Amino acid sequence: MKVNRRTVLAGMGATALAHGPLRAFALTSAQIGGYEFVSVSDGNLVLPRSFFFEGLPQEELAQILAPFDLPKDQLAPPCNLALLRNGERVILFDAGAGPGFMPSAGSLSESLDAAGVTPEAVTDVVFTHGHPDHLWGVLDDFDDLVFPNARYHMGQVEWDYWRDPATVDTIGAARAAFAVGAARRLAAIEDRVTYFSDGDEVLPGIMAQASFGHTPGHMSFLLGSGSDALLIGGDAIGNHHLAFARPGWASGSDQDPERGAETRQRLLDRLADEQIWLMGFHLPQGGLGRIERRGEGYRFVGAAR
Repeated sequence: MKVNRRTVLAGMGATALAHGPLRAFALTSAQIGGYEFVSVSDGNLVLPRSFFFEGLPQEELAQILAPFDLPKDQLAPPCNLALLRNGERVILFDAGAGPGFMPSAGSLSESLDAAGVTPEAVTDVVFTHGHPDHLWGVLDDFDDLVFPNARYHMGQVEWDYWRDPATVDTIGAARAAFAVGAARRLAAIEDRVTYFSDGDEVLPGIMAQASFGHTPGHMSFLLGSGSDALLIGGDAIGNHHLAFARPGWASGSDQDPERGAETRQRLLDRLADEQIWLMGFHLPQGGLGRIERRGEGYRFVGAAR
């Protein structure tokens, strides 16, 4: 798979030129499985370090994190969405955060514009899971559909979880707003949704792979074959430091930390053994890279290097 990295400019034409410089976007692209793959950005999250590292062995943690020079108070993981297109389809994996989650995220429309894609051109939106930074972008400020012509695809287990009225009471107070927001947005697209299960071919050449743990029905997607295969992993492998160095450690971002760790270890073993490309939603350099074994863990090698 030949990977390209190009920087393009996107903005609002004469208005942008009059009031300031156009914003630059670096796009990572490749050809795989009959599709053109492009990584598009939705901005980034801003989260306290405790969200990732609370309750872990602090001395060993400090040694693991030392090479990464992370900020001491907050982390700002990127939000990378996978876009696939061929002559018939324009497929977006997840919908971004939209305008209602946090100010640092929600810039997907600008990134799509930089990639030459209008919201109306998107034929399919495939969800890895229902957390806000992956789902809430289906609606705009006026609660209209951002992708008005799209068909939506979600795993049956994940759909049932977020549509269950009991979820808001069982998910925990810190994530209760996630449940309320997900239920409202899924109701808005309910008549356009196709459901799938583990092992199903969601769209031509795109196979669903169960990666439960981050959420009860989290899904990843495999396309291509051999060393040109690509796994769109969503949040199953959620960062480029601890998730690789100690995949068996619990992550505060996973709703089921034990199952999330089991899934992470299984995926990393396969990705390293079979040399499958990984596209991670919160990984650096556009999210695309290879996995190498390192000691008792792994390392992420970004394709953009």
